[in-house]
Amino acid sequence: MSFRATTDAYQQFLRETLELARRGRGLASPNPMVGAIVVDSSGAKVGEGFHTYDGRKHAELLALEAAGDSARGSTLYVSLEPCSVHSRTPPCADAVITAGVARVVSATRDENPEVDGTGYDRMRDAGIEVVEADAEIAAEAHRLNEAFFHYARTGKPLVTLKTAVTLDGKIAAPDDNSGWITSEVARAHVQQVRHEHDAILTGIGTVQADDCLLTDRSELPRRRPLMRIVADSLLRLSMDSKIVQSAAGDLVIASTSAAREGRRELFDERQIPVEIFDAPAGRVDLPALIEWLGTQQITSLMIEAGSKLNWGALEGGVVDKMLLYYAPKILGGIDSLPMVGGVGRRSRAGALRLENLKILPIAKDEFAVEAYIVKQTSAMA
Repeated sequence: MSFRATTDAYQQFLRETLELARRGRGLASPNPMVGAIVVDSSGAKVGEGFHTYDGRKHAELLALEAAGDSARGSTLYVSLEPCSVHSRTPPCADAVITAGVARVVSATRDENPEVDGTGYDRMRDAGIEVVEADAEIAAEAHRLNEAFFHYARTGKPLVTLKTAVTLDGKIAAPDDNSGWITSEVARAHVQQVRHEHDAILTGIGTVQADDCLLTDRSELPRRRPLMRIVADSLLRLSMDSKIVQSAAGDLVIASTSAAREGRRELFDERQIPVEIFDAPAGRVDLPALIEWLGTQQITSLMIEAGSKLNWGALEGGVVDKMLLYYAPKILGGIDSLPMVGGVGRRSRAGALRLENLKILPIAKDEFAVEAYIVKQTSAMA
């Protein structure tokens, strides 16, 4: 049996592993972000490391290699349970055992079904003491890799619907949409969130209205470019649009077989892939698109779209998480566009529900709401 890591020393080093792990943002996917620290019997740090996909070696191995002989009899602090499976590298649990580590203090269990506690079991069987974090640090560590855990369980990316809204829930005015709803601070925060994602999805209506780029402008390093996806059932996207003109192997068009003849060849000439996802009424099949993204090792998808696509994603059951940026403004009027359109739910009992709601302060008089969709059965709709 393990006991909980509640002492100040455990807390300090575990939080340091989380900070190390965060250095892998944009660099570790489709693997999890992991940080590790080796502390010898005197309490001194003798090795540390964090994982990047291109670097191949896992954080634990990097930390143990840095520690060398000092790893024997040491305590290994790690932000995620050491793996027990052979993938691109041998199991980290075996490396920990071989190094002679005496104790492993872990921030959270690896929810990958191929691991899920077996790393702990293997190390315990070898006589290593395993200590698990308290609830607060475990929750923080889980949040750090929630997209990886979701992808490992489902084979599909974690989908976050993001939008900027007025206090009365509007995203666009009926006549003039020049300017921004939220502040520069909020928009910079959005870039940080984009950096944490593998892909971003919008609709053709948004591209035509805004001529947007949808790039990651955080200026932080990333292993692979942010995949930009436009849902465009009829292939109406202009070849002169900014998103097409800037395409460099990072743009995909999700379309249907109803697209006009000859249009697909234009995208082929620009080496922009067009993937067909047919749904009723000539719409793009969003669940099928999400499934396909999983086959492309996309672990996280951000939706930044208009009212129509937002509703299609919510009603289609593909959204896992909401991120709503609220500005201290009111548009009012029945002609101002709400953040979610479509037919909506026809009864209060059928309303989509959210849970684990969190308020994030953004700037003066601005905040964001982060919450998770309660997955409902069709009988509840």
